[in-house]
Amino acid sequence: MKLRNILVVAVVSLVALATGGWLLQREAEPAGSVYQQARLFEDVLAHVADYYVDSLDERQLYQMAIDGMLNQLHDPYSVFLKRDDFRALSEATTGNYGGLGIQIDVRDGWITVVAPLPETPAERAGIQSGDRIIALDSRSTEGWKQDQAVKELRGQPGTTVELRVRRVGVEQPLTFKLSRATIHIRSVGLSMMLDDKVGYITLNPVSETSAQELTQAVGSLAQKGMKSLILDLRGNPGGLLDQGVGVSELFLDPGQDVVATRGRAPNTTRTFKDTKPQLWPGLPIVVLVNGGTASAAEIITGALQDHDRALVVGTPTFGKGLVQSLWQLTPETALKLTTARWYTPSGRTIQRRSRNEADQEAQVVAAEEGHDTTKVDSSLVFHTDHGRTVLGGGGIRPDLFVSPDTFTTAERAFMKGLGSNIPVYWDVRSSYTLEVKASARVTDPSFTVTRDMVDEVVRRLRTRNVPISDSLVAGARSLIAQDLGYEIARYVFGRPAEFRRRMAEDHQVQSALGLARRARSPEDLLSLAARGPASPRN
Repeated sequence: MKLRNILVVAVVSLVALATGGWLLQREAEPAGSVYQQARLFEDVLAHVADYYVDSLDERQLYQMAIDGMLNQLHDPYSVFLKRDDFRALSEATTGNYGGLGIQIDVRDGWITVVAPLPETPAERAGIQSGDRIIALDSRSTEGWKQDQAVKELRGQPGTTVELRVRRVGVEQPLTFKLSRATIHIRSVGLSMMLDDKVGYITLNPVSETSAQELTQAVGSLAQKGMKSLILDLRGNPGGLLDQGVGVSELFLDPGQDVVATRGRAPNTTRTFKDTKPQLWPGLPIVVLVNGGTASAAEIITGALQDHDRALVVGTPTFGKGLVQSLWQLTPETALKLTTARWYTPSGRTIQRRSRNEADQEAQVVAAEEGHDTTKVDSSLVFHTDHGRTVLGGGGIRPDLFVSPDTFTTAERAFMKGLGSNIPVYWDVRSSYTLEVKASARVTDPSFTVTRDMVDEVVRRLRTRNVPISDSLVAGARSLIAQDLGYEIARYVFGRPAEFRRRMAEDHQVQSALGLARRARSPEDLLSLAARGPASPRN
């Protein structure tokens, strides 16, 4: 699977929360320097409110003061959450929102359905992948941006909405009247058998139901004959501390440490231990990670690695090892504040050492490309339960480094040649895919993208006045065929077919599969990895 963007790190800062409480205490007679500073602040605020050249609402000044104070902490994770931010955070950590249950994208200027989510109003109404939503409550959606469409489609559960949909192969638009419901975004995005022995599960993010969903997914695959598991945490930005602990407990023994937090305030320094016996003690596990694996996902990775319970494969993780506590201050606002740091069972800090946020991102990008510039913590030597040496300095380094697939030189040249026309490339690909779906000429999920199909995409690009030379096309034929194959699989056969096709071409998954197929126990898996990467065909 080609890596479109090396990392998407901005989403990392929206998660990784621990619950907290709020306690305000005042002295009966405030006095001293703190009181004097408070009076000074009030005097400054009053002068600004009364005399500043531009009129400012006093409530706005207080908000600016709050933002300024938190900004001076130089901690991007300590923020005051206003209504929309607080709502987004709640959706990310609970997995719940009010809506229709539709995954969408913008193609050719129209809102296009990528897939309806299972057991949602959209699926029950008959919305299909590839449908174009041309009107919402009699308003045309032409030209809508994705964020606008998401905002309009979502709403309070029980409210109604009317969609007009254009579907390939159907002459007249279709009208659907749907009632919004509470939609749960599953933490387990995909659970399937890769062959008759190896199961594969994606977990993203770490939300309120992660441990419960993962328990059900592993149990279901075990009933299908699973002998080894690949747990994919790549791109998982983390989430709730208690669920990071809960997921780890599924694979550890009672009494084993999961993670430690160390902070200044009371009750912020503590060690979380496993309290439940594991259900699959002999199951070999490969954990896939990359630079997008962060926060609570790193807790899981570090705990399983330190206890020699899983083999970690991929590239170094993000290194987000700060605990955020959340105080809801009003019904629509909250304070998210860094209150502690996380440490793995062996004592490693998860927080990557960096000068600033930009430096941390640069370190992660370099590590993803195989040039880990992180300064290793040499003051202490860390060991797993079985005595294996693991490195400190922040983030979790994999036991087996496997780089992701990236563009070839010729493919980079093609993408550079497209430049600002990349969205046109996406549109052309999608419109052609919908025609392929309507023609019903692709009947097998393992179909081959032919040379003629690639030629047709190129022809349509040039028809849209995208200047691409024959030499650029020659070097990108495999990339175009791969992209087209994914999109046709998605719209014709559904997301599982697309994922299976992607995984067959995913170098990291295939490396993990080669090891998982041969492992008979967790110890056997670690031993096999010490010999180096294995072919998935072994």
